[in-house]
Amino acid sequence: MENLNCADLQVVVLMGGLGSRLKEQTVSCPKPLVPIHGKPFFEYELMLLLQAGFQKFVFLVGYRASMIEEYFGDGSRYGKDISIQYSYDGEKLLGTGGAVIRALPLLEDDFLLVYADSFMDVDYFQIMYRYYTGKIKGKKALMTVMENGNRFDKSNVIYRDGEIKVYDKKNITVEMSYIDYGIEVFAKEVFASLAEPGKEAVVDLSDIQKRLVEEEMCIACEETHRFYEIGTPASLSEFTEYVKKRFMEPHAACFLDRDGVINEIVYNEDTEQLDSPLSIPEFCFLPGVIEGLKKLSGSGMELFVVSNQPAAAKGKATLAALYDINTFMVKELLKEGVEIAEVLICPHHPAGSSRTKEKFLVRKCGCRKPEPGLLLQIMKKHNIDAEHSYMIGDAYTDMLAGRNAGVKTAFVGDYKCDVCGRLKYAKPDVIGRNLLEVAEEILHMQ
Repeated sequence: MENLNCADLQVVVLMGGLGSRLKEQTVSCPKPLVPIHGKPFFEYELMLLLQAGFQKFVFLVGYRASMIEEYFGDGSRYGKDISIQYSYDGEKLLGTGGAVIRALPLLEDDFLLVYADSFMDVDYFQIMYRYYTGKIKGKKALMTVMENGNRFDKSNVIYRDGEIKVYDKKNITVEMSYIDYGIEVFAKEVFASLAEPGKEAVVDLSDIQKRLVEEEMCIACEETHRFYEIGTPASLSEFTEYVKKRFMEPHAACFLDRDGVINEIVYNEDTEQLDSPLSIPEFCFLPGVIEGLKKLSGSGMELFVVSNQPAAAKGKATLAALYDINTFMVKELLKEGVEIAEVLICPHHPAGSSRTKEKFLVRKCGCRKPEPGLLLQIMKKHNIDAEHSYMIGDAYTDMLAGRNAGVKTAFVGDYKCDVCGRLKYAKPDVIGRNLLEVAEEILHMQ
């Protein structure tokens, strides 16, 4: 994987459904175009995909396809490099898998597949990275999963030790605590092998996925944040309210560095230096962190983690291991009632090292603090009230990143003279010995 870029991966969107459970809304328009605060539903998801860097789309359309094509066009309205192609259902309904098979002439060797009635705000680069990592090992598909406990529809996955053990939407068992999240990546050959000349296959996508899991050809990417869908009037109403709060009402946020702020720095025996944790057993929350995060969250501030994580670029760990640590952190905080809205990492390093294996991570970028890229990415997706938001960190690079993004800053740790000198004109607005002290001071100033 010398180069890895979302712009190179095609996105296939299933949008041929009738939307029969939304009779009032879909009697005159297809479900992807159901208006939510003046914008078609699918456009909210499309903007996430575009912000992630995807450029090539194939829409699998059926019911009122002409209305979808008229609205989205060839994609050029979203940028000169954006393209949208269309594959049309015939008179006979072929099922979700059959619709993909029908589109084979338009599909590239690998593609990401999403549903047009779902909103899924995730790290799409991580999904792509895990798929291609699996492909090197001979895998042909990736399924995103989420620990569900029957909260959002019935759980249908047994996921354990980083692997999907069972996937079955028809035979639900009590051992199933995870759910198919709704984002997949496939090798085209999976569907090409099912195509028969002169005959259209009728097949459900879930049956294909079930077989791939049984054949151990499908890897997983675990997600931690819920998805939204508009399959029913109740879920449509829920998403409508979510859109209002997220995109229409400005809210204060805390952008938190991770190592030294949320978790302890550890001793790396290989380098004989203090370092970030490189495995889940090494990850340990600092004292007062959970209480501090609860105070910030309880005040209505949204929490984001923005962290430089160059260990994979330097060959100390795999990028997958770094993602696993963040997933563990988010899930542990959820158990404590603390929700992290998003974790963004900069995995890059401008030089790398002689041990670097994942060379696509070695490059200059705009997301490595003190550059403000991580914060700006989040601010682009969320309606952030910058005037009342904070970057909380334990290094001068965090303070500079916060200043460069236009938010206030809070410094965690002993305020030493050497740090003071490097901060220059970026003196923090708040200083505290730990996250709890910083949280209390921020809330005092609000």
